[in-house]
Amino acid sequence: MTTRIARLDSRALIRVSGPDARPFLHNLLTQDVETLADGELRFGALLSPPGRLLFDLFLRGEADAVVLDVAAERRDALLQRLSMYKLRAQVTVQADDRPVFASWPEVANGFTADPRAPGLGGRRYGGELPTNAAEAAWQAHRLAAGVPDPAADAPTDRTYPIEANFDLLNGLDFQKGCFVGQETTSRMKRRGAIKNRMLPIAFDGPPPPFGAEVLNGDLRAGEVLSGRDGAAMALLRLDRIDGSLTVDGRPVEVRRPDWLDR
Repeated sequence: MTTRIARLDSRALIRVSGPDARPFLHNLLTQDVETLADGELRFGALLSPPGRLLFDLFLRGEADAVVLDVAAERRDALLQRLSMYKLRAQVTVQADDRPVFASWPEVANGFTADPRAPGLGGRRYGGELPTNAAEAAWQAHRLAAGVPDPAADAPTDRTYPIEANFDLLNGLDFQKGCFVGQETTSRMKRRGAIKNRMLPIAFDGPPPPFGAEVLNGDLRAGEVLSGRDGAAMALLRLDRIDGSLTVDGRPVEVRRPDWLDR
């Protein structure tokens, strides 16, 4: 099988350096940053104090910094937010203009495995690489794997990280101690109060519009997020995903990814 490589222009980098870089980020993000090794890649997020997703991101350890991989259109907002939190911490937060690349289905040479789920391939930062695929092909691969991209699929601040499956995709470390929004997130996990999750759906034809209602009979079962011909991501009520589902009168099928039950 040919390994495909695409440049992800929808992603951009932030470099956080200085003696306090790791403890500074560790106290903010959902992921353990203090144990992040040089060259290691982890997945996480910055939440609002009430526990909703503000920024999904990857963290890569470097010898003298932590590099954050974020949605390009959200980079300036994250730079501003981190600067607000910085206070007296000895950190430098700045844009990093290196490009972001993805390889799939294998982890190509020089890439680091995507930490979210097996089969997603790898990511690489910097350099000039020959590519043989467009970013749209990578997004189709991600959607086929059933992995949400909150920045692309649900560009709002209404989503809780557990609804976007961060607890199943290695994006939440419940053992690390405090982070912004931890109280709500931990309570949802501890009480099992998970009513909705982002799941892929399949159908015939073009995708329904963003926000289109998913029905189970006459009952609302959720809403469609982003998609493409034949497939989309949807935010669905877990108690209503069994049975005959429709969107705008068209039948749809929930595709449960293998990692959902781990």
